[in-house]
Amino acid sequence: MTERELLKIFSQNIRLYRTRFKWSQAELAEKINISINFLSDIENGKKWASPITMIKFANAFNVEAYELLKPLDVLPEDYSHIVEKFAEDVHFAIDQIRTVFLEKIDRT
Repeated sequence: MTERELLKIFSQNIRLYRTRFKWSQAELAEKINISINFLSDIENGKKWASPITMIKFANAFNVEAYELLKPLDVLPEDYSHIVEKFAEDVHFAIDQIRTVFLEKIDRT
């Protein structure tokens, strides 16, 4: 992997995490004490963050710093079919847990 590819991954991850938290660039920049212009340059792959700033990003996103440098699997925009696929299994598991729990309550 080249440095350019790594910078692209880092940039994409910063933007992805920021949008997951529904923060504007201004909000994130304020949280980690950097300028909006610098954050924009990071998200656009123009600049690297220092190790200290990377740690600030990681802390803000509640992830380990190395996670900002690894490619993330992103759900497709329309992931409703994935949810539907597993919804029935989740409901079945919840019903099973409820049944076992109620049986234990009845025994006491």
